[in-house]
Amino acid sequence: MKQKIAQRSVQAVIVLIGVVLLTFVMLRIVPGNPIETMMGEHADAATVARMTAEMGLDQPLHRQFFRYLFSVVRGDFGTSYSLGKPVSLLIQSAFGNTLKLALFAALFAWTLGITCGLICAVSKNRLPDRLFMGFSLLGISLPVFMAAMFLQYIFAFKLHWLPISGTDSWKCFILPAIALGWNSAGQVAQMTRTALLETLAEDYIETARAKGLGNAGVLLSHALRNAMLPVLTMMTIQFSSLLSGAVITETVFSINGIGRLMVQAISGRDIPLLQGTSLLATSVVILGSLLADCLYSVLDPRIREES
Repeated sequence: MKQKIAQRSVQAVIVLIGVVLLTFVMLRIVPGNPIETMMGEHADAATVARMTAEMGLDQPLHRQFFRYLFSVVRGDFGTSYSLGKPVSLLIQSAFGNTLKLALFAALFAWTLGITCGLICAVSKNRLPDRLFMGFSLLGISLPVFMAAMFLQYIFAFKLHWLPISGTDSWKCFILPAIALGWNSAGQVAQMTRTALLETLAEDYIETARAKGLGNAGVLLSHALRNAMLPVLTMMTIQFSSLLSGAVITETVFSINGIGRLMVQAISGRDIPLLQGTSLLATSVVILGSLLADCLYSVLDPRIREES
């Protein structure tokens, strides 16, 4: 188990370095000068050249990369071109809103998904099964921005039940959490239904019923506990994706999070800010995948024995 975690950690470090290199190179081969973008179209050539030299953007590409890599190791992600603040402070201030949004979205997705999956498995091929699976398929296929705008129009603009945007109170996170978590809820529902149906077909379930255990006891004490292993693994990966993939939701609902910060960095060609947010998003996904593997190994003895 320890050896497996060590191997995955080494792989994670290699992937992170690769992502940093890829992002670094792609941002610098794009036509245009970020200093000109930062200073505006009326900046004179001498000032642009002086600022380019001060920021080290005139140095060879490999020297710029290793200097940035060593700075990242020390925890220095540079200074934002457009905002003039350290990238680490900007990420720190924005990450709180992203974390709140991800937690609300995960709570909504997992509660709704597990409940619907359980109902569908118990009522296989009947009306509740078809109804809830239809809604789960709708959640998986519906684009996030369409769900977000629909929720805004109905519950904020028409009914005035909830705020249309912002982060002033916890109510501001309800609509974006539903829009962001609807897709994950559909995936959890389908995975729960499939895993539960497979578990209910096992021989030990029939043995438990033969011993006189009722349907509720069989379902909750035996089937659901074992069926939740792959679901928990997927939920762990989902949470890391919610943390790193809320770009559209944060933009639509005007939430000052990591996703909106990334959009701002792209539009302003703010290289340090975009590199910092990309590195954070990649780190969260890799950490979630590593945690999912470890969780599955802990919960399933067969995986531990194979490791």
